[in-house]
Amino acid sequence: MDYQPRPSGAPPPPVEPTGFFTGVQILPIIAGVVVDYIATYAAMYAYFFVYVANELGKRGEVSPEVITAYMLSDEGLIIGFVIGALGTALGGFVAARRVGKLEIKHGAFVGLGSLIVSAIEQAMQEDPVVLPEWFRFISVLSIIPAGALGGFVAEIFKGVGGSAPGGGRLPGRS
Repeated sequence: MDYQPRPSGAPPPPVEPTGFFTGVQILPIIAGVVVDYIATYAAMYAYFFVYVANELGKRGEVSPEVITAYMLSDEGLIIGFVIGALGTALGGFVAARRVGKLEIKHGAFVGLGSLIVSAIEQAMQEDPVVLPEWFRFISVLSIIPAGALGGFVAEIFKGVGGSAPGGGRLPGRS
């Protein structure tokens, strides 16, 4: 084994930490938040009008009170949660694909942006809907990881159907 010492006159390169916001691009994050918002509302309304109204119509129970009661039931809340998480993951995916680097970080920032937008939206409501605390807790706890998951999926499919080199590879693998 050959040992080659460092030349005595050359100092080692400085170690510079990367910052939390290093490499973050704001416009793709905003686009991801918009995609999340639109996709979540479109999917919620599609679910509401296609499935819920149809099922409640079969029972002859269609009224605003019955619909509100269903949407605030455990089943309605869980389905709303899943639709919201999928919308956030889609927004994280879109932002990460637009950037093409630091995909998971950009997806997580989409989740943070969506959390901020939803807090602002709820604060602006005249009559806010009273949701159970467990639902608020899991929603807030999962929105950033949902966006990061979308970024992770974008990283997996990096190069598939786009101009980025490398083909579909797993993150962290050569």
